[in-house]
Amino acid sequence: MQSTAPRHFIQSPSLTGAGLPQDRMARMAARQAFVSLKGHFLEAVATLPGPNGAWLRQQVRGSEEPGDLWLLRAPVFDSLAGTDAFHRHQRQQLRRALDSLFLDGSNPPSCFSGL
Repeated sequence: MQSTAPRHFIQSPSLTGAGLPQDRMARMAARQAFVSLKGHFLEAVATLPGPNGAWLRQQVRGSEEPGDLWLLRAPVFDSLAGTDAFHRHQRQQLRRALDSLFLDGSNPPSCFSGL
């Protein structure tokens, strides 16, 4: 008597390879890169004064993917404008962190890129 596997155990063709170790490692590496970038953003906005600083801290804490942080880069850099050594150092650190994740300095993929 031949038995067939229950329906929920049959692997869907769309899921083939979804659980391979290299896929998991790639997802973990991407997540670690995002967490590192978010940490740099949190450091950069930690001491910003006023309602603008509070808003930026809230936005950075709420970010869920690298694209969210990419969109916040301009307001963060504007808030870090100045000639003092601390803000200059924060800007440099943030630029390096962004360059490490967005290698070519271009925008992350967007559904609007074809317009």
